[in-house]
Amino acid sequence: MEFSEPLFDESSCEQCACGEGLDFRFTFAYQPIVDISDQSVYAYEALVRGLNGEGAWSILSQVNSTNRYSFDQICRVKAVKLAAKLGMDTLLSINFLPNAVYQAETCIRTTLAAAQTYGFDTRKLIFELTEGEELAEADHLIAIFDAYKKMGFQVAIDDFGAGYSRLNIIMASPPSLLKLDMALVRDIHRFPNKQAVVNGIITMMDQLGGRIIAEGVETEEEFRWLESRGIRLYQGYLFARPGWETLPEPWFPSRV
Repeated sequence: MEFSEPLFDESSCEQCACGEGLDFRFTFAYQPIVDISDQSVYAYEALVRGLNGEGAWSILSQVNSTNRYSFDQICRVKAVKLAAKLGMDTLLSINFLPNAVYQAETCIRTTLAAAQTYGFDTRKLIFELTEGEELAEADHLIAIFDAYKKMGFQVAIDDFGAGYSRLNIIMASPPSLLKLDMALVRDIHRFPNKQAVVNGIITMMDQLGGRIIAEGVETEEEFRWLESRGIRLYQGYLFARPGWETLPEPWFPSRV
């Protein structure tokens, strides 16, 4: 796919109404989220990385209250641009910083403009909340979720079971997708207490009409237990490691 000159330069927010630009640069790795029902890639998650493959913390540690909004906006643009360049035809999951979203309808405009510029279908966007960021008011996040869902986007809560539980958010505005934290997933086939917690989460999401993604799955034993409980969406090293500026092809366990 060929690209003309972009309508705006995502390296400087002055042209995309994002405020001040950043004094650091970054790129993305993409990790597949697989659907074992038909052994397909359901989505790719965009994971921030340094220009030389440095881990996410090398970039996220430079984000602060001054540049948070610019970073959030530039992340969305760069993730969409690279996904389009790589020819991604699955869903694309983008992490967002809720404290950087002052009004969902306004803050989404740059993302939609990027999708139009680079030819990426906006219907394939998932906005994923990372639980590590505490919010002063739950009402703010509920409003974001409601607005994104009204606009036709899927919303996801990441790392559920670690950090802030977000149960009040889930009750008020159930997410489309809930990602089990890897601490719950690790060796779940060996720990009845973990199994009891995950069984409860499965029941909750079944009744709320959302889907579960088991994240951080590393062994076939973990996968087999989760599969036996009806979970169909997975992400983790068992299937594929993140690919730096690439879309890795996943490995699928044999059917039993």
